[in-house]
Amino acid sequence: MEKEDTVQPHDFWQELHPADTYDIRKSHTDFYPAILSDGRQLRLPIRPLSDGEHALASLIVNQASFAVQDALAVQLAEKLGPFKPDVIVGLPTLGLTLASAVARAMGHSRYVPLGTSKKFWYRADLSVPMSSITTPDQTKRLYIDPRMLPLVENRRVVLIDDVISSGTSIAAGLSLLAIAGIEPVAIGAAMLQSRRWVEQLTALGRHWPDRTVGVFSTPILSKSPDGGWNAGSEPRK
Repeated sequence: MEKEDTVQPHDFWQELHPADTYDIRKSHTDFYPAILSDGRQLRLPIRPLSDGEHALASLIVNQASFAVQDALAVQLAEKLGPFKPDVIVGLPTLGLTLASAVARAMGHSRYVPLGTSKKFWYRADLSVPMSSITTPDQTKRLYIDPRMLPLVENRRVVLIDDVISSGTSIAAGLSLLAIAGIEPVAIGAAMLQSRRWVEQLTALGRHWPDRTVGVFSTPILSKSPDGGWNAGSEPRK
């Protein structure tokens, strides 16, 4: 296995590298080099899963440098352009950082944030349960501020999260918007993490995978004989 650059934990997500700086086909130790829409590469830390045989590449967008955040937002805005959105809706927590930046990149004056913190004027009938792959043991409720409804009603809405992995957070967002009578024209994310989300979204509608776009995709990584990680198959359920 070819030796990789050493990256300190606080240095991840801070720099974009020229195309082909790293070979994604090789075994990796500390990071996986994701490829953006324009060919540039972003080093993502590798997080081993509990089975010890598989791992995921991780992105925490609000810890990324402003240059990386801006690049992700601009590229996602370009991919969402053909859907002609009128308003961007962001999922908490990290999806809010990306959604705000995408809305700016598309020339919008504001965006609509969903939330998990209940304000006294929120309505229980405008909320749904929500959990995520990073906090599987914490079920919260996802809310839309009733005052924001006029901004999304009869508009072309795009729902954004930072990462789509299992699809549970996006599914909650779609369910909440459906309660409000809203069906987004598209779903956007910086990273599509593996393909596990496809089944979850297909259960809500066969059209959703085709309406979901990301700046880059990352695979499930499998343990290699040399002790590193290679792009491999999904772990068995």
